[in-house]
Amino acid sequence: MDELKGQATLVVGASRGLGRGIAEAFDDAGASVIAVARDRSALENLATERAGVVPEVADAAYPTAAGTLLDRHSPRVLAIVAGAAPLPRPLHQQTWETFSLNWNTDVRIAFQWLRESLLRPLDPGARIIVMSSGAALRGSPLSGGYSGAKATLRFIANYANEEAERAGLGITVRTVLPNLTPKTELGHAGAAGYARRAGISYDTFLEQLGDPLTPQIAGAAFVRLATNEVPPALAYLLTSDGLQPVP
Repeated sequence: MDELKGQATLVVGASRGLGRGIAEAFDDAGASVIAVARDRSALENLATERAGVVPEVADAAYPTAAGTLLDRHSPRVLAIVAGAAPLPRPLHQQTWETFSLNWNTDVRIAFQWLRESLLRPLDPGARIIVMSSGAALRGSPLSGGYSGAKATLRFIANYANEEAERAGLGITVRTVLPNLTPKTELGHAGAAGYARRAGISYDTFLEQLGDPLTPQIAGAAFVRLATNEVPPALAYLLTSDGLQPVP
């Protein structure tokens, strides 16, 4: 953990859910955490509870946000977690606007931050961790284009890692695919929708999911990735048991 002490760690989407757990875990590990989100009150709450956390109120999808904040903080670790909550409806009850929401938000955010990280570039040894979703492996029929967008995050993270290697930048890019969890607002809505779809109670559906992934587990996993304490891989499934390399 001493490896992270004082190291600038920028968490994009740090105000709630897994992103907040990730920011808190890096703070516990002694990193200098920069928390980025649009929700000023949530960030101020985080900064009040965590005196070492520097809040940056910004829309991560805004065209100049990535370049401005990377120039300002030059992070050693960049965690890209931010994304939009999909509309929990089946395909025929979506509009094109709701179906494409995660393409226009999640994919745009990852593309812009990865692009700026390579153009700048970040310093040699920098580690970038992109949060995708387990839905990228299994599909998600109640969330429009969500699973396809999350699969694309994995592709472009791999592309960025390849370009960093080709250019000899010394930057690594990895993807984390968390399982559905009721411990976040997004996961709770998804679990409720799939319980209704299956004609079972919410509690029964949760029992089928098994032990839930928590923000604390996610935070510990990101810290392990940032300190190379896991088997080498380009992508990892994240469950309540931790990280598992994806073939």
